[in-house]
Amino acid sequence: MPNPVDIAIIGSGPAGMAAALYAGRAGKETVIIEKAYPGGQAFTTYMIENYPGIKKIGGPDFTQSLSEQALSFGTKMITNEVISVDLQTNPKEISFADGSTLEAKAIILAMGAVAKKLDVPGEEKFTGMGVSYCATCDGAFFKERHIVVVGGGDSALEEALFLTRFAAKVTVLHRRNEFRAAQVLQDRVRNHPKIEIKTPFISKEVVGERKISALKVQNVETGAEELISCDGVFVYVGFTPMTQLALGQVEMDKNYIVANDATMETSIPGVYAAGDLRVKKLRQIVTAVADGALAATSADHWLESKE
Repeated sequence: MPNPVDIAIIGSGPAGMAAALYAGRAGKETVIIEKAYPGGQAFTTYMIENYPGIKKIGGPDFTQSLSEQALSFGTKMITNEVISVDLQTNPKEISFADGSTLEAKAIILAMGAVAKKLDVPGEEKFTGMGVSYCATCDGAFFKERHIVVVGGGDSALEEALFLTRFAAKVTVLHRRNEFRAAQVLQDRVRNHPKIEIKTPFISKEVVGERKISALKVQNVETGAEELISCDGVFVYVGFTPMTQLALGQVEMDKNYIVANDATMETSIPGVYAAGDLRVKKLRQIVTAVADGALAATSADHWLESKE
């Protein structure tokens, strides 16, 4: 087996890429591991307008620029699926789906989070055929159609606004009367001529035969059910951290990894967590990037202290 790399980063979203940038600049032999495409959730975001110093940029453009910058400092990209990682050993051992392995002196966990599902009848049946979790990916398929967006946070309202570019009508369905999104997004949604707001309702069933015909919903206050005729359902009801690789190995809180806010170090020395998979109050690109920078810097200092 080759000598262990200095730092292995699992996940290539903004947190992972920022960690790669800082680790590479520190002169550490670094690899970043991604099973699909670089960028994470940021890649599928239509427009980013809350990153300091950049007024407005498309998600794919932002993540491509971040990736190119990180790799320019010598970090190597490995495209493979990690099936297990032993964080207790020194060096740490990473096992891949193709049977290969990799050893690393330090590891940064940056696998991010995935969209939660509604867990209602019909959702799985129509996933990819009318039920979507990515407006950037699928919005263009719904030209002049009626779409229901489920959720009340920033992502839900941002994507509802984006979908008005294609849809004839967008209904935003939320379980509470008040949204959790930033006020500027709420104002845009409330004032948009193509958007209807329906609260307080929850989803009960995605209805249809060969294609979606309606979303069955229930009024939270009265219990009354009704059907909303629609052609598509876009779901933004939160995220689930991708922490399965670390279960039973590092300290967690409700499946989120507990990491020191100042260093990003987990309960295991030499193992760091960055981005949406760790316990934190704000999950945004800007905080993910900050996490990655702190994790890489801390890993660099830790490695130097061991030599």
